[in-house]
Amino acid sequence: MSRAIPLVDLSEFVNGDPSTKLKFVNELGDAFHNIGFVGVINHGIPKELVADFYSAAKSFFSLPVEVKCKYEVPGLAGQRGYTSFGKEHAKQSRVADLKEFYQIGQTVLDGDQIKSEYPDNVNVTELPKFAQLGNQLYQSFEKSGAHLLKAIAVHLRLGENYFEKKIHNGNSILRAIHYPPIIQEPDSAIRAEQHEDINLITLLVGASAGGLQVLNMKNEWLDIVPGENEIVVNVGDMLQRLTNNYLKSTTHRVVNPPKQEWHLPRLSIPFFLHPRSEMDLSCLSSCVTDSNPLAYEPITAGEYLNERLREIGLKK
Repeated sequence: MSRAIPLVDLSEFVNGDPSTKLKFVNELGDAFHNIGFVGVINHGIPKELVADFYSAAKSFFSLPVEVKCKYEVPGLAGQRGYTSFGKEHAKQSRVADLKEFYQIGQTVLDGDQIKSEYPDNVNVTELPKFAQLGNQLYQSFEKSGAHLLKAIAVHLRLGENYFEKKIHNGNSILRAIHYPPIIQEPDSAIRAEQHEDINLITLLVGASAGGLQVLNMKNEWLDIVPGENEIVVNVGDMLQRLTNNYLKSTTHRVVNPPKQEWHLPRLSIPFFLHPRSEMDLSCLSSCVTDSNPLAYEPITAGEYLNERLREIGLKK
């Protein structure tokens, strides 16, 4: 079976000689320009840590609804803790996605002033390990994501460290998403309606069941089936905006399984890599040309995030 998205090896960039590094930069740049999605192996995220966090997340979603709801924090637009079933929808849809989720955010440890912008993470007293594992996984994703952004910066000729200060203590989110078994004919909603991500890049460790599809340039939906120990990484709208549509934030969705598999739940763990709120998302002048005229007004990452959270129903 041919692959729907290209596959790259991150160790070529992290540990490679200059020519191997350049090969990786070109492959990643081409993938993000042409399809917006890529599979990554040797990404540095420990398999055991992923498995342990999966199992803790599974335990959390198995708790009684009234227990889970203790961890839903009003007024936070779902940015920390639990968000119950049926709250979020795609921006063009009025029907809620068939999912519930739990979010873990940045922990600032170096006295950075930005700490005042971030709510505290929520600890689940019934599962003391859940937050601890989530925090470890968060840091691991941040590290791999930073390497990928370095390669992107080289591809865009911005210098390897262009994103470094912009993502230090950034507003990234680790989200554990639970799609419960489907018990009746759904109300036109699918597990997650077609959408694009808001952030710079999203890193996703393999879900417990299939269903992820991307829309290619020919308007065809392709199934994404990650291999063993492979993560899927895609461009978000912030990176698309920064590059004036040169890097593509590709539409994707999670479809319902065949009816005979409706009884199976699905668990997935995406990491949404966000910059600091003050990052300027004005289009890079190098990406504005006669054939690709300026497409966006200047905006900061924080302003853009707030606008989008309102569109998807999380922020009032």
